[in-house]
Amino acid sequence: MSSITIDIQNGVAHIFLNRPEKFNSFNREMALSLQENLDACNGNKEVRSILLSGVGKAFCAGQDLGEAIDDNGIELPQIVEEHYNPIITKIRNLEKPVVCAVNGVAAGAGANIALCCDIVVAHENANFIQAFSKIGLIPDSAGTFFLPRLIGMQKASAYMMLADNISATEAERVGMIYKVFNEEEFVEGSKKIAEKLAKMPTKGLGLTKKLLNESYSNNLDQQLQREKEAQTEAGKTYDFQEGVNAFLEKRKPSFRGE
Repeated sequence: MSSITIDIQNGVAHIFLNRPEKFNSFNREMALSLQENLDACNGNKEVRSILLSGVGKAFCAGQDLGEAIDDNGIELPQIVEEHYNPIITKIRNLEKPVVCAVNGVAAGAGANIALCCDIVVAHENANFIQAFSKIGLIPDSAGTFFLPRLIGMQKASAYMMLADNISATEAERVGMIYKVFNEEEFVEGSKKIAEKLAKMPTKGLGLTKKLLNESYSNNLDQQLQREKEAQTEAGKTYDFQEGVNAFLEKRKPSFRGE
């Protein structure tokens, strides 16, 4: 059984972490497979958005510790460098929106992979745990980068140091995630968001994502300049012309991501 499954429907690549017996914790095979699938989505014109979720009760419990402490296995620096860092950079550099649907517990690297996605929704029974401090490690997978920017330094420090169990409702309240769905709405609600994005002018969404990435290091003048350049690029797209024509003709636009 593959540790990653993918199914493309209506322009959405549904990617599932598929080690339910291990609460979808990452081993090397799963990490590399996820990277390969993200690359494939980036190069596939049929894919307009991505929906990332987990099979079973958990979204992702983080690293498979059995692999991490195996005397004959790979060491932590290699796990971070070859598994998690590439996953984060691939998600952030994808010129397509990535929706993460957190179906259950998201712990350690699993929590931080979720939080690096463009839009994060969660099942009402899901929870987030920065579990690293429980075993003497530090938050990797860009946790120390994204979490304080999402919720502020004080709460990020406390969540990371105390390893608090954060409910989906609390995560939404503090701005960690976009939305919580109840049991009946979770699957369809998550899918509708990804499908809506897939029908939008995804070239413009990709430029928006790029600008958000750059905003972390640019000053105001630099960001204004980059917005001008990106707006110029967006203005040359098919989707911009289609959007204007549809507005003037009072009809629904048909975007192509071009």
